[in-house]
Amino acid sequence: MTDKVLLTGAHFFARHGVSDEERKIGGRFVVDVELARDLARAGASDNLADTISYSEVYRAVREIVEGRSFHLVETLAETIAQTLLARFPADAVFVRVRKEPPPTAGIIDYAGVEIYRQR
Repeated sequence: MTDKVLLTGAHFFARHGVSDEERKIGGRFVVDVELARDLARAGASDNLADTISYSEVYRAVREIVEGRSFHLVETLAETIAQTLLARFPADAVFVRVRKEPPPTAGIIDYAGVEIYRQR
């Protein structure tokens, strides 16, 4: 299946990180989500009930990213993926989480993870 509902470049200020300082100060996180689902019915019906509402997906992601605190972006991504699979009729979900910029000694645009989970 190649049909997907996309949410790309959702920016959040949140408090995730290994160190207490990272979690205290907070930082910028960018999340991309792809939810795999057959969209033929929605395309034919023009009815929101036949697809996955990206507004609802955004709300779910925002609740997690801004409402909780994790040490690892891996845990953040996994929590997003499992929540989306539980709440929405997707066959699979791809989640990318970027931490911009990460707390490193060098100059790096971002560090992050990508995960793919399916039912």
